Amino acid sequence: MRDSRTEFAGAATAAADARAREVLGGVDALLGSDPHHRAVMGAAKALVACAVNPASAFFASAEAEGAAQRLVEFLAGMQAGNGLFDGENFASPPDTAFTVNDLCDTYALLEIAPEGFAALGDSLAAVAARAAEPLRLGGVHTPNHRWELSSALAKLHRHWPDERLVARVDEWLAEGVDIDADGWYSERSPNYALWVSNPALVAIGEHLGRPALLDLVERSLEAVAAATLPDGTVETVHSRRQDQRGTIALAPFLMQFRRFAIRRGRGDFAAVAAGIEGIADPASALTEILLEPDLAGELPEPEARKAGTAVFAGSGLAVSRDGDFAATVYGGSDYAAHGRIRSGLATNPTFLRLFAGDAVLDSVRLSRDFFGLGPFRADGLDADGSTFLLRERASAAYYGPLPAGFRRGDAVYDLADEGRFSAAMDFAHRPAEPVALETSVQITVGEREVAVQIAADPGRVRQVLELAFRDGGELEGVRPVDGGFEPEGTTAVYRKGGDRITVEVDARGAFTRGYHPGEDYTHLGGTDAAHGIRLYVPLPATGRCTLVLRAS
Repeated sequence: MRDSRTEFAGAATAAADARAREVLGGVDALLGSDPHHRAVMGAAKALVACAVNPASAFFASAEAEGAAQRLVEFLAGMQAGNGLFDGENFASPPDTAFTVNDLCDTYALLEIAPEGFAALGDSLAAVAARAAEPLRLGGVHTPNHRWELSSALAKLHRHWPDERLVARVDEWLAEGVDIDADGWYSERSPNYALWVSNPALVAIGEHLGRPALLDLVERSLEAVAAATLPDGTVETVHSRRQDQRGTIALAPFLMQFRRFAIRRGRGDFAAVAAGIEGIADPASALTEILLEPDLAGELPEPEARKAGTAVFAGSGLAVSRDGDFAATVYGGSDYAAHGRIRSGLATNPTFLRLFAGDAVLDSVRLSRDFFGLGPFRADGLDADGSTFLLRERASAAYYGPLPAGFRRGDAVYDLADEGRFSAAMDFAHRPAEPVALETSVQITVGEREVAVQIAADPGRVRQVLELAFRDGGELEGVRPVDGGFEPEGTTAVYRKGGDRITVEVDARGAFTRGYHPGEDYTHLGGTDAAHGIRLYVPLPATGRCTLVLRAS
């Protein structure tokens, strides 16, 4: 009879053993390379997880224990006199918290260790003791840091009880956990949900008896599952962090989905976990199942994902999926409210993505020449069934002479921000003549097709649709232009393997130019241009066209 617990534990053990071999073979290189403190502690954790696991080839290994001791002693030498670690941030409580979380997990593993690990335990405890008070009193930069720091305090309290640590956690929690009704944390980042907020809130909930925090993590995982795409990634276009222009694989979420599938009987989560191949972080996975053996147990009966559309109103995001076909519609940019490109803001101008098996359209954008304001970025998403409406009003102004009461004989005026740029012009007191561009994009998701209707007023603004297809396929029915291709007629096809996406447009302009990122980027010589095979479709002078994308 198949033993699922033994099967998963065996897979985790084999993967962790492979990682331990890498660590053992690279200790000298790691410590000689000016390493990050997190990498040093992570390497020690990987060795200890195997050394305390009776099923591991490194069980009770003196070599593994010695190398772990050496790593922790090196880590202690990296610790500043104030108990904190330096890295990309100086004397950082949140960065130190990441390392202390791993340290506490490693210390917990020693509770099931064979003889011979006492010295290692003492070394870990010494580092923890120096870090505890600065972590208790320390501050943070970003929303997710609150939970990482609180997690470290909760774990420190578990091993070295101190009610002052708990009181500090409760101060942070009293602010409220920043998760919306849709399951996205305020940073809307799958990356930070994966590596920070979810595991931190689980740790706080488990160690300090705050079960409501586990409910929030479950809600987060529901959002992640609904935003998972056919290529095994989680949608990031709506994120407010660095991952908004990248991809985040679903695979590292494995243990989170296993935990809630098993503990809460979630068949839908079981299906997600069962569909993940491999173990992305074997040392952490092994640590979890050694400390909580039921997490290696049998999953509930999987419940296959049903075709449908998930609308995340708080993020202006919709994800429609049916098997290997999926469409993402995005209209939740922060640009309209803030008027700038900034770390911590959602500003990705991609408003549509399409998946058709191996044929992937990674980005659809609407670029234009309009006062250097950059591409179309919708300020919200209105959903009506499978139809979504995106709108934007972009505006600039021409300024007249200053009224007599504000003129200066020395011509020295305040340096002011006009919204697009700054100048010594005292804009606030000048009469202004505004010029606006109003754009609406209606997107209807049908059966393996998406229709996009664009209306821009005034239409004579030069605009071009940019479709960025994933590298590895080929375009047909196109001719080259600067930076990419344009359709030879009104139809083009992107093909990869046996899958294809057909692009049909009812009207197009004669003028073709590449993507314009806007003055926020160009004044620094930068860009946020999409990658891949780019197809450009210029809008006609009416400012109106319909684009149909068909998957086959």
